[in-house]
Amino acid sequence: MARSLVSQTGRVPAYTHHKGTGQARTRVACRDVYLGLYGSVESRQKYGELIARLASGVDIDAGKLKAGTKIDPGQFTVNELILGFMRHAVLHYRKGGEVTSEIRCLKSAVRLLVDLYGHETVNGFGPLMLKAVRTKMVERGWCRKYVNKSVSRLRHVFRWGVENELVEPATLQKLEAVAPLLIGRTEAPDHPGRTPVPQDQIDAVRAVLPQRHRDLIDLQLLSGARSGELLKLTTEMIDRRGAIWSAKIVDHKNVHHGKSRVLYFGPQAQLVLSRYLSADPTQRLFPVRRDTYSKAIEHALKKLKLPHWSPHWLRHNAASRCREEFGLESTQALLGHAAASMTELYAQKTAKAACEVVAKIG
Repeated sequence: MARSLVSQTGRVPAYTHHKGTGQARTRVACRDVYLGLYGSVESRQKYGELIARLASGVDIDAGKLKAGTKIDPGQFTVNELILGFMRHAVLHYRKGGEVTSEIRCLKSAVRLLVDLYGHETVNGFGPLMLKAVRTKMVERGWCRKYVNKSVSRLRHVFRWGVENELVEPATLQKLEAVAPLLIGRTEAPDHPGRTPVPQDQIDAVRAVLPQRHRDLIDLQLLSGARSGELLKLTTEMIDRRGAIWSAKIVDHKNVHHGKSRVLYFGPQAQLVLSRYLSADPTQRLFPVRRDTYSKAIEHALKKLKLPHWSPHWLRHNAASRCREEFGLESTQALLGHAAASMTELYAQKTAKAACEVVAKIG
């Protein structure tokens, strides 16, 4: 296992002058690394290259660093590349200070890569190896779309390696040649698309859930909100000045794309929310974890011996009803979709359109 070059204090190794030899020197992993003549352009460049790799979060074995030589990307293994990438990923894939579900997906993909080819050099990893990892995914019963997405995630690991000069561009180019699995031409299954949940199943599940969970279901059906969006709500977030209440979600799914997200609540939804408004403006209306809410519904479905569905499926119910009564543009506004293609999957043009919808249905 490679030793980390980052000091326990988190400090960046200094560029220093070794007077005995006249060379520039830095210290990493309790080992001196000589960079060439102190003050020279060459030594500064080599110091910069080293710090760039430290900043990328990659573990580098200090024993591989030879005085005054450039680090050779070809010496890195797939294990080392993944270690560096995952350190980057847990900082990159965050919202509201918490890691997103993408981390879990990345871990499931890279775990198979590590098991099969962890000790392979990064530039020795080729298309046939990537296809072998993909075969393992299919053998595990992963659906076709998830397999294709997982392979894309593995390519993203190598793309990050190219960005940080740890992988040769030609290696990534070869991996890009691996075509995705196609419908009907693979043993990987295709799951049926999500559809609105039958109302009788919703009613059956509501009957065995506590009041708070029943109200969350109702709010999703009335507003088209994601469960995570509702669970973020606080009293101060809800603008109650007009006939239609609204809440701007600052930390939402597409915030990193520069998109905005506003929830709108009509008369029926307002009655539900009123039961949870607090004197403390910063207190969450629903102090429930998203996975707890999902598991409560899952447990109820198993108890009632009903087909599986999750809280997110309820957006399909809201979308289908809205699409049928108000059209595509209004449905986009309600669900907060930037593209009509996403809305089509479920059955922000303007706030006015969303308000018109919830005034009648929510």
